[in-house]
This record gives sequence, C-alpha cells and structure tokens, in this order.
Amino acid sequence: MANQLAIYQDLAFGEITPQDVITLRETIAKDCNESQFRLFMSISKAAGANPIMNEIYPTVRQGQLTVQFGIDFYVRKAKESEGYLGYDVQLVHENDEFKMHQERAEDGRYYMVIDQHSFGFPRGKVIGGYAIAYREGYKPFTVVMEVEEVEHFKRSNIGMQKTMWTHFFNDMFKKHMVRRALKAAFELNFDDDTVVDGGSDGIPEYQQPRKDVTPQPEVIEAPAKEQDEIEKNDRIAELKQQMKDAFKILGITTKQGMQDYIKKHAPHIGENPSEADLIALLEILDMHIDMKEAQASNEDSLE
Repeated sequence: MANQLAIYQDLAFGEITPQDVITLRETIAKDCNESQFRLFMSISKAAGANPIMNEIYPTVRQGQLTVQFGIDFYVRKAKESEGYLGYDVQLVHENDEFKMHQERAEDGRYYMVIDQHSFGFPRGKVIGGYAIAYREGYKPFTVVMEVEEVEHFKRSNIGMQKTMWTHFFNDMFKKHMVRRALKAAFELNFDDDTVVDGGSDGIPEYQQPRKDVTPQPEVIEAPAKEQDEIEKNDRIAELKQQMKDAFKILGITTKQGMQDYIKKHAPHIGENPSEADLIALLEILDMHIDMKEAQASNEDSLE
C-alpha cells in the first residue's frame, strides 16, 4: 500500500488524497490503462473537477480516453462564475395558473418573462417547468419545457434510465432544466463528451471558456463497424451504472450482496454480461423496486 501511495502522490490535489486516487483507479477508472488514468487525473486537477464528488468521469472507447463532466460540476462552476446570483427551478402542474411572454432586450435578443405562477392544492399532474439562471449585468436566462419533451426518458428500454425518470421524475426534470439554464447563462462550455489525446507532453491544457466564443469540438466520424462497437460499449457501460444505481435503491451496496442477488434471480448472467443480459437484469431490478415501493405504501396506509 505504501508503494501505491507513493506512485500516485503527484496525482493528489485539493481534497483528493493519494488513497482517494487509488480508490478511483480501482473503481471508476478500472478500464483505463496507466497512461490514460494519469491523463484523466491531470485533466481533473487542471479543471478543478473532483471525481470523488461525481463531477468528472473517465470512459475508454476503442482504446481512446473520453472525459465527461457531471451536472454537479456545472452547478459548482456556475456558483464560482463572475456575477452569479443564483438560480430558480419550478414545476408547472395542470391546475396551476401560469402565464409568460417574451420581451426584447436592448441588444435585440429576446428573453422570457414569467408573468404569473400561482397555485393551490390539489395541483394535479406535472405538465411542464422552467429554470431561471441569474447573472449580474444580464437578463435572466430562462429554460421553459413541457413534459412531452422529456417523456421519452420514461419510455426508455434501458432499465435504470426508465427507473429514475419514472420513480423520481420531478427531481430528474428539475435537474435537466437547471443544467441547460446554467450551461447557457454562464457559458459553461465543458464538453459533455470530450475526447482527449494528451498533446505532445501527455497532459492537455485546461482552458476556461471564453465569453466571446463558444468553442465547437471537431467531430470525426468513425468507420461504421467501429462506430457500432463504440455505441455498444457506451450502452453497456451505461447499463452497468444503472444496475449499480438500482441496487442502491434496493439497499444492496456490497459486491457480495449484488453477486448473491444475481445468482438468485439471474443465474444465467456470467462475468461478462451482454447488453441483453443487463437489460433483462434491470427489468428484474425494476420489478423488485416496484414491489418494495408498493410494500412501503401498504405499511404507511396501515399506520
């Protein structure tokens, strides 16, 4: 252990200790080779993004490192931005009184104005929502969405995505709108899916987004077969993460507990499950989550 701590001492930063670096290496970065892991940690350090706090993730696609910034990073960077005055997010229900209109600013650009949002109870089902980002010297930036724009998440054939948007719809909808509002209002141009090659010295330079330019990443199409394989690996990685999230909802947090569950309910799944295996397992997990919630609801009604 002492040798490992010494090896990763130079990758520690902020609240990230050498022990944390080892933990990251063995968990979220287990698919990285040593060079890719050091590159990922260098990007995290340069950006000030904390991988322990789910602010940044590494993914290896076809041997190439891909870095993704999480929503928590967008929120924190917005708070650190010049002129940050906070944000607001609200859901609109079918029985609410809600009116809005557009106004034109001095520079010719339009912005949204909420005229009225009042409500009583019962409010009825959610039909839309809005998030407003406030920045000193700028008109409030508002994102307004109808439920229909995110309904596809609830119909997803990917088990955990469907679970989160079905069971925690209000929270997921709010986060979705806040992310879009903050990203635009504070010009948080961190690419959600940034491919890096490391440059000549193996460590890319991190740059804060410029106020006058929104950089557009160059997109290079991969050959059809390679692209299919990349998309397949992405789907499997996402399914595995959603499987872990579902286990947490069921209160299963240990590796042995997960193995025992799979052995009991999906014994056909091996060490390297296919996409179909993972989807089937997520359907079983969804079923048990529904059963757990129904049981909790029955117990509440008996009190």
